[in-house]
Parts: sequence; structure tokens; C-alpha cells
Amino acid sequence: MSESVAGLLLAAGGGTRLGGAVKALLERGGRPLVELAAEALRGAGCPAVHVVLGAGAGEVRARAELAGCVVVENPGWPSGMGSSLRAGLASVAAAGAGGALVALVDQPGVGAAAMARVLAAYRSPGTLAAAAYAGRRGHPVLLGAAHFAAVARAADGDRGARDYLREHESHTTLVECGDVAAPYDIDTPGDLPLLRRS
Repeated sequence: MSESVAGLLLAAGGGTRLGGAVKALLERGGRPLVELAAEALRGAGCPAVHVVLGAGAGEVRARAELAGCVVVENPGWPSGMGSSLRAGLASVAAAGAGGALVALVDQPGVGAAAMARVLAAYRSPGTLAAAAYAGRRGHPVLLGAAHFAAVARAADGDRGARDYLREHESHTTLVECGDVAAPYDIDTPGDLPLLRRS
């Protein structure tokens, strides 16, 4: 089990630029994004999926089908994505996984195909890999367990693993996913029509 890679879904955002809508509960095709993303991580080949909740956590638990997932509540979610990444990595580390495939709940255009492609780059707990779109690094990101502690230390505010990956660029495998995924974010009301994309 130590060499398996867990899915890690960051789904704690409060959608401040969306008027306070809980991002995890935005719907696509009648289903909450958190449910679809957790399903995609499982479909990509992650035997376990850890879901970090924050804003509206109780409502998300009540409305989304997350059976079989390890649900982690992050009371510090207002401080930014970094705190959710730290909480999620601690959960994955406690489970003894060899790595974490990190996905974001507000990127519904990134599904199982891209996740599986990045997951396939795993070689050892020292692995670092990320999806790329026209050569530009994006999500999902694959963090081998040997990097968990350092990534957690570097995760601050809304920066997540960005700075750490930039510092370790020469050791990060980029996996082109532009042909199977679209890395748009649902951040503002103007982005909501993207949820109707097939």
C-alpha cells in the first residue's frame, strides 16, 4: 500500500468572487463538482481519495455523494488553498500513501483522462509531475511522499505547491494534457457558463 498514490481533492473554497457560492456544490450536469472530481480521481486509478472541505462543509457532506472518500475538514480554509493542501497532505501521509495526485474542485474541465496520464508518471516517492497545457504547468499535480513535508512548509496563502514546483522545475516531469482536458477555473459569475460545457 505504501507505493499507492492517493487522490487529493482540494474542495474547501468559499467562492468569494462568486458571491459566496460554495464551489464544491456548484453543479455540472445536475451533480456537484466535488462529487464529479472525486469520481474522476477514482476513475483515474487512485485507490483512495481524500477530499478537503471547508466552506459549507456540513452542507457538502449532506448533499454530495462522497462514500468511500476520506473527508478532511479544514477550519483554516479562509486563509487560502495552502492550508487545505497542508491538511490534505497530512491525511494522505497518515494513510501511508506513496504519493498524492492533487486536483482542484473548480476545474471541471480536467477529468479522469488527464488525471490518469499524470498518475502514470509516478515512479517512486521522489516523483514530482504535473499536467501541462501547451507546455504550461497546471493541474493535476503529482507529489511523491518524499516531498510532502517540504511542500507543506512552502504552502502559504493561495499559493499551494506552486513555489515548490518552481524551485524544483528541473526535477518535475511535465505531462501534456491539452488534448484531453481544459484547465479553466470557475472563479467568477462570468465563468459559470463553462459549467454547461460537455
